[in-house]
Amino acid sequence: MPALARIIDALAHAYPPELAESWDAVGLVCGDPAEDVDRVLVCVDPVEATVDEAIERGAQLIVAHHPLLLRGVHGVPADTTKGRLVHRMIRAGIALYCAHTNADSASPGVSDALAEAIGLRVLRPLEPTGESTGIGRIGELPEAEPFAVFVQRVAEALPETEPGVLGAGAPDRPIRTVAVSGGAGDSYLAAAAEAGVDAYVTADLRHHPAGEHLAAPGPALVGVTHWASEWPWCEQASGVLRRAFAGNVDIHVSTRRTDPWTIRTSRERNQ
Repeated sequence: MPALARIIDALAHAYPPELAESWDAVGLVCGDPAEDVDRVLVCVDPVEATVDEAIERGAQLIVAHHPLLLRGVHGVPADTTKGRLVHRMIRAGIALYCAHTNADSASPGVSDALAEAIGLRVLRPLEPTGESTGIGRIGELPEAEPFAVFVQRVAEALPETEPGVLGAGAPDRPIRTVAVSGGAGDSYLAAAAEAGVDAYVTADLRHHPAGEHLAAPGPALVGVTHWASEWPWCEQASGVLRRAFAGNVDIHVSTRRTDPWTIRTSRERNQ
């Protein structure tokens, strides 16, 4: 079985740390690079549920998209939420490695995985930092389809969540070219509009930016949950490790829904 250091090298090659934003916290959070690893859990969020799953599966490594310790801390006492997770992982012999905005910008990266899940052929980055790297992707469908059909396509491509998938636009508008951005993407609304795409798929769209965007000619909007938009990346990252360590490492993609929204309801209407 490979040492953790070799697995880190493979992940760093696929998702170079230098692509991470200056404010980000990526790389090894806890764990000994010299320790051997034969089981890995890949997930979006390093939270109680996924740490539980790693312990249950006997994994020695969690590869997560979101950082556990994004902002500076002065300690990790076990009576705090994040400190408790660090202590649980160390006691169980589990390392944690995070690939965040470096995985967003890498090629292929988070938005490539989202585009592939939807059925898009990727053409270029939405907000490029290089020829093929950068935030978001612009792609196209094999042929145009009505917006209502496209919204359903997105819903069927991503894991189910309580909030579901929302669309903003004329139901019969033809959709062929699409911009996507895994995670919170309303800061790229202008880039999607400038790209001239028919639709933009992202997460965490806010009321005012979305409303102002729709008031001007631009792409229709598809809003999904943050977790769902980034979950396809887990299989991509798993593929990186499977190709590098075929037969030597057991790799599992977590299907535990760590989206925070657990209840959906609406006001009853009398018919």
